[in-house]
Amino acid sequence: MIWLTWRQFRGAAAMMAAALLVLAAVLAVTGPGLAAEYSAGITACTAERGGCARFFDRFFQEYQTPFVLVTAIGVVLPALAGLFWGAPLITRELEAGTHLLVWNQSITRARWLAVKLTVIGLAAVAAAGLGSLAVTWWSGPLDKSAAPGFALMDPLVFGARGIVPMGYAAFAFVLGVTVGMLVRRTLTAMAVTLAVFAALQVVVPLLARPHLQPPVTSAFQLSQENVDVFGLPRDGTSPRVALDNAIPGHTGAWVLSSRLVDPAGRPMISDDAGAVIPVSVTSGPCAPPSMAAPGEGGMDGCLAEVNRLGYRQQATYHPFTRFWTFQAIETGAYAVLTLGLTGFCFWWIRRRLS
Repeated sequence: MIWLTWRQFRGAAAMMAAALLVLAAVLAVTGPGLAAEYSAGITACTAERGGCARFFDRFFQEYQTPFVLVTAIGVVLPALAGLFWGAPLITRELEAGTHLLVWNQSITRARWLAVKLTVIGLAAVAAAGLGSLAVTWWSGPLDKSAAPGFALMDPLVFGARGIVPMGYAAFAFVLGVTVGMLVRRTLTAMAVTLAVFAALQVVVPLLARPHLQPPVTSAFQLSQENVDVFGLPRDGTSPRVALDNAIPGHTGAWVLSSRLVDPAGRPMISDDAGAVIPVSVTSGPCAPPSMAAPGEGGMDGCLAEVNRLGYRQQATYHPFTRFWTFQAIETGAYAVLTLGLTGFCFWWIRRRLS
């Protein structure tokens, strides 16, 4: 039975192996140069007064397109296992009628299904794991310098790193098998599998993952690290501040919400240009350069004055230290779903499928 399963599966396995080899070769050729450029940049910027913020911005912007493409590959690989390996696995046999020939031999239905799920399911998990390993290794320097929204904890990246792609692949594969057994049509099964898996990839990061652990809520002073837009008009009007989706001292955190609050802790009303800070602009640190005292004025001085008055960034977030905890929890959850669908498949094939 194992030999028969391998004979049926070897073409798809060869195509996946070839794709992984091409991916690994491309990443192996470009990865060392990427790491060397990052290391050299870190060495240079640590000696500068302003730190490495500008280097991080420039480095990530330079490689943002390949970063997104490689991340997309890590996200798509598990879906391919369900779409092209799981959905046709049983429906192909049902449409051709070859399942009846096997069942009339000494092979039981349970053994027939068990061998197929084990052999091809393990191959799907291995393929996703190897792809994730290659993608995670290559993206290491970019993950360390990623702009807010592209950090490891953010939904776009989280699903393409670490161990969760293996959990996704196992679930997508068994989901495809389950749907195929229910609908008995290959194309329909592929479409339904893709729709369900894609929906979960959207719903879980938005509704479930933020609550895997209670998020942290804290207030932070304003600085160049968490201020996206700082408007210090020259016409004497009040400055405007718009926050970035980053938190001082918590690089790589997954920021769920970030808002500017006044000294009393009330959220401030803001528009595209930011929130108006009611601070003196006729004298002091926030005065226009022509009116400021020597040594005052400018962004740093005005931000210090804003902080002194009690304006803060109030953020709700998950710190980066929870990355592997979230990876383990979500992988375990998908493993439980996979086992549940597997049990349903064995029940269905014994009681319902003929």
